[in-house]
Amino acid sequence: MEETRHLGVYGIIINDNKILLVKKARGAYTGKYDLPGGSIEHGEKPVETLKRELMEEAGVDIKKYKLFDANSVVVKWQHHDKLEEMHHIGIIYIVEISSSSVKETSDGQDSLGAKWLPIESLNKDMISPLAYEELIKLGYKIK
Repeated sequence: MEETRHLGVYGIIINDNKILLVKKARGAYTGKYDLPGGSIEHGEKPVETLKRELMEEAGVDIKKYKLFDANSVVVKWQHHDKLEEMHHIGIIYIVEISSSSVKETSDGQDSLGAKWLPIESLNKDMISPLAYEELIKLGYKIK
């Protein structure tokens, strides 16, 4: 089994008991909802990544942000013809955005679109393990 590592920066955006999530188009979380965010580009600071990725995936501008957590999960998934074990490391920010209007269409890469979902409607099987762990840390009970 191949071992890989993925480092990303992600935003938790909650408004009126709804969380902004993106549906994943590819990768270990294909078909699941995940926190908006992604990989740090060469020379980029984490906050720069946060701003860029939230604009690319969800079409939102950040009004305020605060570092919340650094966390990791290990996920096994079928990548092409081999089983892969990905160590997913995330730098997590709590984010406030300027407007609740979001891009609900694909970014042509990772995201099939952003969506506000009621937190009480979420279950562990429909969201990424990283999103699940962060919501638990915030005190939410996810089925």
